[in-house]
Amino acid sequence: MRRDCHPLLSGVRNRESKYNHGLSSAEMGSLSSLCETILPSLSPIPELDGKKSQPTKAVHAFYRASGSQTPMPDEMAELLMKRGLPEAVFLVRLVLWLLSTRLGTFFLCGSLCFGEKWPYLKVFSSISLDKREKVLQKWLKHRFLTPIRIAFVYVKILILYVFFSRVDEKGDNPAWEAIEYHVGTDDDPCQVPKERPLQKGLIDTNKETNSTLLHSLKERGLEVTQDPRKNLYKIKCDAVIVGSGCGGGVAAAVLAASGQKVFVLEKGNYYTSSDYSALEGPSMDQLYESGGKLATTDAQMLIMAGSSVGGGSVVNWSASIKTPSYVLQEWTETQKLPLFGSSEYLSAMDAVWSRIGVTESCEEEGFQNQVLRKGCESLGIPVKTVPRNSSEKHYCGSCGYGCLKGEKKGTDRTWLVDAVDHGAVILTGCKAERFMLEKNEGGSKKKKKCLGVTAKIVNNNIRTRLHIEAKVTISACGALLTPPLMISSGLKNQNIGRNLHLHPVLMAWGYFPESNPEFKGKAYEGGIITAVHEVVTGDSNVRAIIETPALGPSSFAALCPWVSGHDMKDRMMKYARTAHLIVIVRDSGSGKVTTEGRISYSLDAMDKENLKAGLRQALKILVAAGAVEVGTHRSDGQRIKCRGIKKEDLEEFLDTIYAAEGAMSLVEDWMVYTSAHQMGSCRMGINEKEGAVDENGESWEAEGLFVCDSSVFPGAVGVNPMITIQSTAYCLSRKIAESLRRY
Repeated sequence: MRRDCHPLLSGVRNRESKYNHGLSSAEMGSLSSLCETILPSLSPIPELDGKKSQPTKAVHAFYRASGSQTPMPDEMAELLMKRGLPEAVFLVRLVLWLLSTRLGTFFLCGSLCFGEKWPYLKVFSSISLDKREKVLQKWLKHRFLTPIRIAFVYVKILILYVFFSRVDEKGDNPAWEAIEYHVGTDDDPCQVPKERPLQKGLIDTNKETNSTLLHSLKERGLEVTQDPRKNLYKIKCDAVIVGSGCGGGVAAAVLAASGQKVFVLEKGNYYTSSDYSALEGPSMDQLYESGGKLATTDAQMLIMAGSSVGGGSVVNWSASIKTPSYVLQEWTETQKLPLFGSSEYLSAMDAVWSRIGVTESCEEEGFQNQVLRKGCESLGIPVKTVPRNSSEKHYCGSCGYGCLKGEKKGTDRTWLVDAVDHGAVILTGCKAERFMLEKNEGGSKKKKKCLGVTAKIVNNNIRTRLHIEAKVTISACGALLTPPLMISSGLKNQNIGRNLHLHPVLMAWGYFPESNPEFKGKAYEGGIITAVHEVVTGDSNVRAIIETPALGPSSFAALCPWVSGHDMKDRMMKYARTAHLIVIVRDSGSGKVTTEGRISYSLDAMDKENLKAGLRQALKILVAAGAVEVGTHRSDGQRIKCRGIKKEDLEEFLDTIYAAEGAMSLVEDWMVYTSAHQMGSCRMGINEKEGAVDENGESWEAEGLFVCDSSVFPGAVGVNPMITIQSTAYCLSRKIAESLRRY
């Protein structure tokens, strides 16, 4: 299938020429000048380090291109207004307005805005490019210009994201040829699986109207009554599940197989292999929460969370690691939760492995994992093969945008299929609003009883609201969305929304030029995670794990520290042969999410020390593998050339490594963290003081309300959490099914 035929590209094909971001012409003038400074037009181009051949026409065009070219500033402004936090939008617009005035420019730029002629003070857009670059460099370093720094970080991330992710109607970007990036679409469209295994049980609200929705619900066996005066459908079922990811998918399968009528609500849409394009921009927009632009309120952490039928299992990187024994021991003994030390839980992990087809070897590793394995072997340190829920031959670097070949077995291809086969119904484009709670008159210790959930359709113009009444209600919308839903429903437990763990990630990178033929392929090719190294202390405690990420061009550019426009383009020319290693720690620090989209988080001292140890080890691995240059994502562009480097010089460089604070801190050099794992925000506890739910996953406050997602974790798990989420959900949903048999 041609890329321009993919459903995920429909937004590109149908984009209107008029932009509705609402920024004034003065603000847009400042924004265009910022975009040009971040990514300027350069001519002539420099010598390209590590490149064998002369620059091509595409390379010349890339260096001449500018971030201020139409329509990129408008698209960046639209993205800011659509995805940015309100305070971030206010801050950026304030800076843009100030830069459009002479006094404001003088306030933010100092003497660099002086001119030789009246009125002697220039607005930002009138300052020469080289002076504008110096202004931005000053903002990045100045500890008392933190708000300005935050505004710059937002603009920098968004314009680079737009520049490298935007595609034309054919799914192409002119910069990709220059940086040697090729989208991994299947050569033979006939090999792309066409089946839609959930179709018989799925109601796609994109294809429904007010008049057809009622029929579709009844046709799939749901009991529905209509209240035209209130524009309301009342639906009855045995179990309603909010969310269809690793937790919700498993719960739906187990409960449906036990004979219950299951109704799954999913605010995202349903996609299969033939829908995926492997294009970073459209895929992120459709498959991720907030289009992949979700950040903590202080902009320190960028957060990735799946948002479609199948949730995170659709876009994760296939790593299928069982819950470590030391974690199970801690949760059993310290948290006093026998479930995690039981034979039932161990059996659940085996059942999950079997159902999602986990394999434990890899026939061919991609570039980055070759580097990780080679570096570990050269240092004489252990490196393990990561089990994956795909075949041993699976060589897909774009699974983060949905698996084109249909080989990755997410819940959309496994547990949800089982659920639908047993009569479950999945409603897409449907967002839960609140749980229906009433005073509990049944003699239970719990003051409230959950009767179900109210919801609304977010696709099309369907205005009918839904009241779903059920014997049990299960929240499985993830650690970022379950707490806000519970709080907005009136629940008060102090643990709801707190104890949020994010597995904070920092990255190290190494450049391996084409002249080094030992490592085959490009950085974006091959299985995303097939190798892992554990960073341990002398007593064998795991301080961090080191794996490899998937970074499309726009993510790569957005995360790279900006030092200058020239440096930014040079770094992008090395994109295809730059290996990244991610350092993941089992965080003891935590955060809070009580309102949807507003996440706060802080590391503790031990987390920072473990991240530092992991970064040092990752850099050693890259050097040992043969990198000619290595570095981190610290804001000063921290890096070092490695050819012929002496041991003492390397150690001196490593001594400068630390886990810096975020952009909002009053420090000169800072880092942006990332997170792809969220957990613990409605944790399980032995009583209501220790947790939001009990060992059965049931709310301490409301009878009949359960949680089956990563938010029930007692703490961080320290490894890729898919198996832990599914195993926990398997155990909890089996208990729920047993309780329903007694009705």
